[in-house]
Amino acid sequence: MAVTFSDLHTEEGIKSLDQFLSGKTYISGDQLTKDDVKVYAAVVERPGEFFPNAAKWYHAVTSHLAPSFPGTAQGVRFGGKAEAAPAKAAATADDDDDLDLFGDETEEDKKAAEEREAAKKSAKKKESGKSSVLLDVKPWDDETDMKKLEEAVRSIEMPGLLWGACKLVPVGYGIKKLQIMLTIVDDLVSVDTLIEEHLTVEPCNEYIQSCDIVAFNKI
Repeated sequence: MAVTFSDLHTEEGIKSLDQFLSGKTYISGDQLTKDDVKVYAAVVERPGEFFPNAAKWYHAVTSHLAPSFPGTAQGVRFGGKAEAAPAKAAATADDDDDLDLFGDETEEDKKAAEEREAAKKSAKKKESGKSSVLLDVKPWDDETDMKKLEEAVRSIEMPGLLWGACKLVPVGYGIKKLQIMLTIVDDLVSVDTLIEEHLTVEPCNEYIQSCDIVAFNKI
């Protein structure tokens, strides 16, 4: 049965695609088909990290298509209504069912594809866990701007890191520390590395004296 996707130029549309791709490698099975090419044409840009299934699928399709277009792309944008570009691209894909984007597949291509599939299956079996961390972030003194300290902390971005709620906790002598929650993907983020290589070095150390892990719990 044919699957229907709509509004793939919107966040809601990408969300529905991400949900559909949960546990799947491609649109219609474990191998790339013209269904993937049609949907790919309707997606305006690479899905963000909030849509991991769609982003992984988009990267996989891009990897297959890239060797067929060896030139250097300069990038293009479409004017007019947002709906026009993906709709036209999807229509073009529908009208060109006989287009062979990949050419003849060599033995090396087949072997590489098999190795990629094996790696993906292995990765699925070993899914990374998450942890919830409570961090104490201490300023230099009572004159430290705590708002800028919080901004410095939240300015640190990396895959697998999500900052949460925070509050100021009195320490003494007019000094307050920032207590902040964060969620990490264990295989992507090391809290020790986060502290030693990001929070307590320039430019953050202008406001931050030290950091301590208060609580660390597996989710």
